[in-house]
Amino acid sequence: MTLIRVVLILLFSFLNSLAALLFIAIDRSYRLYFWLTRFYSLGILKICGCKLIITGSEHVNPVSPVVYVSNHTGMFDIPAMQYGVPDDMAMIFKKELARIPFFGWQLALGPYIVIDRKNPEKAMKSIDEAKRLLKERRISILLFAEGTRSKDGTVQPFKRGAFHLASKVQHPIIPVSIHGADAILQSKPFRILPGTIRVHFGEPVTFGELKNKADEVALMEQVRQIVIHNKQKLAEEEERAGIR
Repeated sequence: MTLIRVVLILLFSFLNSLAALLFIAIDRSYRLYFWLTRFYSLGILKICGCKLIITGSEHVNPVSPVVYVSNHTGMFDIPAMQYGVPDDMAMIFKKELARIPFFGWQLALGPYIVIDRKNPEKAMKSIDEAKRLLKERRISILLFAEGTRSKDGTVQPFKRGAFHLASKVQHPIIPVSIHGADAILQSKPFRILPGTIRVHFGEPVTFGELKNKADEVALMEQVRQIVIHNKQKLAEEEERAGIR
């Protein structure tokens, strides 16, 4: 069954990448592109038998751009967020993905933001681009603040990038807790298993001027603790409901 799912994912991704490249060429507002990302993400979740449970949607205003700061448990965090977030949202992705034919090309040409983690100067330009999307395009930004996927499901220390961006734009931060995505894709042996992904949007965190690094670090830890707390609640609710 995993092989069938992989083939379907590759074919579906290729077709959607072609459509994305077309939409980028004809619609520079990216409205068609964002519609397609939701369609694509729903398709991926359906192919893999994933059920998505969203809570905390009342904390999201779809017409007001924010910085979503999420933990990162697995590859399926991405379709869960792309489908679950109600407003237009761009992600920051590592430059290596841009080299993937068709799929990576549409990421690089679309509204998403490529970042070179090994080049601080280029990384700062990526933050400036994210600032422009928030202010000029009214597009929200998603940051997986741990910088990479957690290997054991626990919330790892956050990187300062999200909070340096927040200090520049001063848009509210919405902490996002994801639980269950790590169980969908297994590596040893390689399997894609049906399951439930739970996503919770926390209350927006607003703040004043961040004057220095210490202010950014304090905000970073405040948001991280909210993400950890809400993720633990998701796990407890899942256990009580007997999900999975």
